Amino acid sequence: MATRAPATDGRRKAAAARRRAREAGIIAATRQLFDSKGVRDVQIEEVASAVGINRAIVYRHFTGKEELFALTLVGYLEELHDAMVDAAQSSAVPAEQLRAIVGAFVDYGVAHPAFVDCAQALMVRPGDELLDEIAEGPLFRLGRGITSCLTVLSETLAGGVEKGAFTLSDDPVLLANALYASGLGALQLARLGILVSEVAPGIPTVGQISAAQVRDYMVTSALALVAAR
Repeated sequence: MATRAPATDGRRKAAAARRRAREAGIIAATRQLFDSKGVRDVQIEEVASAVGINRAIVYRHFTGKEELFALTLVGYLEELHDAMVDAAQSSAVPAEQLRAIVGAFVDYGVAHPAFVDCAQALMVRPGDELLDEIAEGPLFRLGRGITSCLTVLSETLAGGVEKGAFTLSDDPVLLANALYASGLGALQLARLGILVSEVAPGIPTVGQISAAQVRDYMVTSALALVAAR
C-alpha cells in the first residue's frame, strides 16, 4: 500500500520556498538602492522599508550588512561574467579576446558604479573578518561569482600562451587576479574623472580624464603585460 508524505513535508517545502522568495526580494531591493543612490548611503532600515518589512526580519535571513552586500555583489558578478564571456567569444585571436574582455570589464564598471563600490568594500576587509561575518554558503556563492569572472580572463591568458601569442612572466591566475584588482581601482579613476599631476616641483595641478581614456589605458596595459604579439 502506498504511503503519503506527511503533511508537514509540504509545509516545510512551502516555508522554504517563501524564505527563498523573501531573501531574493531583499537582495533585489538592495540592488535597486545601490543602483539609485550608491553603496555607502544604503542602510538596512532602507532595505527593509523597500521590501515592506522591519529590519529584524532582514537579520533573520542574513547575518549582517556584509553578508547582504556580498550576495548583492553576486548578482553584479553574474552579469559581468556574461559580458566577459560574450567578449571572449567575439574573436578567436588571443590579443583581440583580451582587448574585448578588459573592455567589457571597464564598460560594465562604468555603467554600474555600485558594483565597483560593493566589490571594493569587501576587498578591503581582512579575510578572517569576512569569514566571521559571512556564513559559509553566501561566502561560497561570492567566491564562485568572482572566480567565474577570473576564469574567463585566466583561460584567455593561458590560451594565448599555448598559441604562442602571449608571453607571461607570471601565472595566468595570478595575473587575472591582479588585473581584476587594479581594474577596480582604475574604475574609480574613471568615475572621478580627475587626473592629478605636478605642473612644477611641489606644485600640483588637476586635469581631467575620461572613462574612454581609462578604458584605453587598461586595455593597453593588459596587452603590454602579456607581451602580445
